Amino acid sequence: MPDPVCELAVRVYIEDTDAGGIVYYPNYLRFMERGRTEFMRELGFGRAAIFDIELMFVVQSVELEYKAPARLDDLLTVTSRIAESGAAQLLFDQRILRDGVALCEGFVRIVCVDRQTLKPRRIPKSLMAALQRAC
Repeated sequence: MPDPVCELAVRVYIEDTDAGGIVYYPNYLRFMERGRTEFMRELGFGRAAIFDIELMFVVQSVELEYKAPARLDDLLTVTSRIAESGAAQLLFDQRILRDGVALCEGFVRIVCVDRQTLKPRRIPKSLMAALQRAC
């Protein structure tokens, strides 16, 4: 069975673009953030659930490759799947597509941290179990 992929539709608005109507490159990271958030929400771990257990996820590293530009009014699909998991971190494989063609691909490593101390902590068993069931 293939790894689950969460898909999120995103419309490109004027605020996402530069003066030429092309998506400004850091906005792809915003789209990917939304994709990861929806992935976790689909597993039952939205922001409220995560904060209730006094943790949060922070980005440790990002590796992106831009392949083609997205433009004003494009309808994009952000895909997110977990490529690797560890005791306190997850590596997401993410893509931004237009009509099935990859415009941007990348890996985003997130680390689970205590909300108060911001120090790394193990991913809770309930979340890890949900991730293992999904993957």
